[in-house]
Amino acid sequence: MMDHTIWIAAAAGFLLTLLIGKFLVPELRKLKAGQEIRADGPRWHASKAGTPTMGGIMFIIGVGVTVFVLGWEGMLGGGFVHLYVYLFALCFGLIGFVDDYRKVRQHQNEGLTAWQKFVLQLLAAVVFLSLMRYEGLLTNRLYVPGLQVNITVNWILYLMFAAFVIVGTVNAVNLTDGIDGLACSVTFVVMVFFTAAAAMWRLTDLVLFPSALAGGLAAFFVYNHHPAKTFMGDTGSLFLGGAVAALAFAMDMPLILIPVGIVYIAETLSDIIQVTYFKATHGKRFFKMAPVHHHLERCGWSEVKIVAVFSAVTLVFSILAYLAIQGRH
Repeated sequence: MMDHTIWIAAAAGFLLTLLIGKFLVPELRKLKAGQEIRADGPRWHASKAGTPTMGGIMFIIGVGVTVFVLGWEGMLGGGFVHLYVYLFALCFGLIGFVDDYRKVRQHQNEGLTAWQKFVLQLLAAVVFLSLMRYEGLLTNRLYVPGLQVNITVNWILYLMFAAFVIVGTVNAVNLTDGIDGLACSVTFVVMVFFTAAAAMWRLTDLVLFPSALAGGLAAFFVYNHHPAKTFMGDTGSLFLGGAVAALAFAMDMPLILIPVGIVYIAETLSDIIQVTYFKATHGKRFFKMAPVHHHLERCGWSEVKIVAVFSAVTLVFSILAYLAIQGRH
């Protein structure tokens, strides 16, 4: 039964996203919802200017329909965790949509201010964590993969830690969405990991969401692989970040984000190192460009190679993470 649920959800997410994309991409072109390219970005990205953004809408809708329809019976039985995870990710997607819409309307690469994004993201994180605790789905026991131990943490400290992890994860995924197909491919692998973990622990309700999103991302890659017909925009990348973070907390194992999110972490650290080094040396750069995927581009790597390597790295670390959680339940 569980296997059937996974494959049906993945197939539905794939087909719905693919179908929505057929209509959405031309409409985004008509609306002139094109991406403005950063002035300080790679020169070779100039050709991407005008490519429709906000394409993430297609998998957000496709996955949402799948989760509601296939999860309806579970909700009648009182199982709402898959709905909570989707709605939480949707909150971040809406923040991204507002950001994208302002960029498109104003024809510039900057939308919401960093402070506005932070406040909205923190608010969404607090609401989600409060709801999960109220429903008894969140504990203050910090599970350490591999060691199979749980460390009890003070609730206040745990909630502060959780909010930091959620906001950090969302922005790390957003930072990864810098070249065609990268965030889509890496997060596809992460969703396969969460699907496998949910299946192993027989989390019937929860397994719907990552499997449907894996299918949706596979379909989105049809439109997003190099050369991209559309970008997911902050609408899609913030949704994905919310989904990754929410699943980690819904399964009560936030530390698993360290191995499965290794690419997100590397992208974020490269950006932090670049900024810190630049300020400390009064203008020198540690990388040719940050985040690290742009550095590799400047080193001669093609976008296709970067996507393949980063996805492979994520796959290896996800397999290690899967082995590390064996025997937990």
